[in-house]
Amino acid sequence: MKFTPANKLLLLGVPCLLLSSAVLAAEQPLLETVGVSQIQAEPDMAEVTVAVVAKGDDASSAKQQADKAVSAFIERLLKSGVKKDDISSANLNLTPQYRYPKEQEPELTGYRASRDVTLTLSLPQLNAVLDKALEEGMNNVRQINLKSSKEAELRLKARDAAIEDAKQKAKALAKGFDTQLDGVWSIRYFEQTPVTTLRFNAAEMKQASTDQSYQYGTVNFSDRVEVSYKLKE
Repeated sequence: MKFTPANKLLLLGVPCLLLSSAVLAAEQPLLETVGVSQIQAEPDMAEVTVAVVAKGDDASSAKQQADKAVSAFIERLLKSGVKKDDISSANLNLTPQYRYPKEQEPELTGYRASRDVTLTLSLPQLNAVLDKALEEGMNNVRQINLKSSKEAELRLKARDAAIEDAKQKAKALAKGFDTQLDGVWSIRYFEQTPVTTLRFNAAEMKQASTDQSYQYGTVNFSDRVEVSYKLKE
């Protein structure tokens, strides 16, 4: 970039502008508040990741066992009404397994293959899906994320509630200190992501698939907004 007299004046003006803003902020009386909210909702959907872990003497054998279990599981899911677009099963992990004799070279004992299947389903389908997973050799549940089909609506409600909370706090504080608000100075907002995660080992997975009274709790939608208000001098 070629520095002309005009450019130099412009660059010299930037620090001055920043300095003047800082001075203005220091002189302006402010009231800072934090608005928070939390809305609870009953989950009606779940994002489930189940896995099969298989062992074989060679990589091909281990892979075939894992592929067979996944294929059978997906076939049952499709027959039960789960949509194909709601199923993901592309990944495959092959790991050599070794034995380590004392003071000897490691010995290859076989291969371990694992495949994950991730699907989105309605919560009433969860017990049946876990049952099908066990029957088809899917022997691990990576995680279950509970969700609400009204997530977008509930997140907006949580945001509005956090904003209202900040407003009410600011009004009460200003009144308590015998002053008045004079508009918003700044707003800081970081969107929250609601996730309720369940994890099962093999025994808990079997229990969850048969116990119809299993309780899944709630999904919490929380939000937070930081607001600085100007005060009348």
